Amino acid sequence: MLCHILLVFGQQIIVDDIQKIENEDPLRPAKAAFYSAVLPGLGQVYNKRYWKIPLVYGAIGTSIYTYDQNHKNYLRYRNAYKRRIAGYNDDEFINLIASTDRLIDGQEFYKRNRDRSMIFILGFYFLNILDANIDAHLKQYNVNSDLTVKPYLNVAPISAQLVAGMQVALTF
Repeated sequence: MLCHILLVFGQQIIVDDIQKIENEDPLRPAKAAFYSAVLPGLGQVYNKRYWKIPLVYGAIGTSIYTYDQNHKNYLRYRNAYKRRIAGYNDDEFINLIASTDRLIDGQEFYKRNRDRSMIFILGFYFLNILDANIDAHLKQYNVNSDLTVKPYLNVAPISAQLVAGMQVALTF
């Protein structure tokens, strides 16, 4: 009987000494990146970085708007050029642009800017995914006052000029 009582109390002490260890979710950065890939800004919501959402939509939205405007202007110049080649002189640029070479230049200008806008759209989209992934990775690290970085200015002893420096200290 005494043995059973000691066994029960011994287990109780062991249970009290066990500390809960928070497991890091290794899929969390991947989940944040996936959410941002499905819907831009959703990874930032998942990471609770709500202030980044307007930046994501502002960058992607502005790029989409520029793409749309450049595409419309490209089509205007292309249609005017096609009509001039076909022998019609009733396009919207007839009083502004006399030469067909200028219409070709306009087409190339707006096509080039349209293509650049598409590159910006894709760039901001992938930057959104990358930001969500990196932010989720950085949230897993413990950041405290044990690591300090101090920039400073110092006077060089020989040349008497200001020298910029940086001190990194790690406290154990």
